[in-house]
Amino acid sequence: MDRLLSMRAFQQVVDDGGFAAAARTLDISPAVMTRLITDLEEHLGARLLQRTTRKLSLTEAGQSYLQRVRHILNDVNEAEASTRQQTDELAGLLRIHTQPVMAVHILAPLVAEFRRRYPKVVLDITVDSPLAPPIEDFDLTILGAGGVYDANVVARPVIVSEGLLCASPRYLRSAGTPRQPEDLQKHAMLRLSQTGVRQREWQLVNPQEGDREVAVDIRPVLLANHSDTLMRATLDGAGISAQPMDLVANYLRDGQLRRVLAPWITGRFTLYAALPSRKYIPARARVFMEFLIEQTRLKTAEAKLSWPDDAPADAADGSVLLPPAQR
Repeated sequence: MDRLLSMRAFQQVVDDGGFAAAARTLDISPAVMTRLITDLEEHLGARLLQRTTRKLSLTEAGQSYLQRVRHILNDVNEAEASTRQQTDELAGLLRIHTQPVMAVHILAPLVAEFRRRYPKVVLDITVDSPLAPPIEDFDLTILGAGGVYDANVVARPVIVSEGLLCASPRYLRSAGTPRQPEDLQKHAMLRLSQTGVRQREWQLVNPQEGDREVAVDIRPVLLANHSDTLMRATLDGAGISAQPMDLVANYLRDGQLRRVLAPWITGRFTLYAALPSRKYIPARARVFMEFLIEQTRLKTAEAKLSWPDDAPADAADGSVLLPPAQR
């Protein structure tokens, strides 16, 4: 027996003054209504209603039970309304989980504009790098995946990113610009250390030639398992590193970094926004996900249009012509 439905049926019979009227209000058949009240009385072991052909009245037990039922159903209705408000209203706490590099380069730059649009939403961002992201514990988890992705995770693609080879203008002035993949053997290479990946070999892909691949032997001068360490070293002129396009878009746009060996890339990966469930997604999580997709794609597209794939050289050795502000 659905106890809550039986309580609602009992209250409605009293309020409407009859079984047929109450059945119409709750959109159920009179037979079902009668069965609900009968089952409730059998469960309680007491008669709640006196029924005659002309009159319906409460028994003493029915009067006492009705008072309690009204309080119970009122509390239930308030709880349901509060929960729906949490789901539908653009307000409240939004718990987000992501890795450090994505927190710094993707999420943090979006906070000011998102807060301007949705001032009642409080962002609670947790940043760490667990082996298995605790997706069930957060409203939204921002994560990246390469060729292998867990299809059991409920997630929406944010953007497909390519790994670009980048260097600072300072480094390229002193070391020259590589013109073909084999030239990397003569350069200072900065590499992200990953388990199961050969650190002295780099697989490059040419999208303009049907994703033709070439393996280049390199000698890294820096290995790090922290993306921001590589980024900082690259910006400071330590060498050439591979960086996701959406993370370096702004640096390429303002001239702090230059792309080298275009159109070669070091691979592709997809940025995802993962959800704990397909159902009952809070409105604040939905709008943040849409905002994330909109802003990330927009900024990457703008930056890609504004940087040249091959920087002009101002000397025979291939050194790069800096923007006026950086000369």
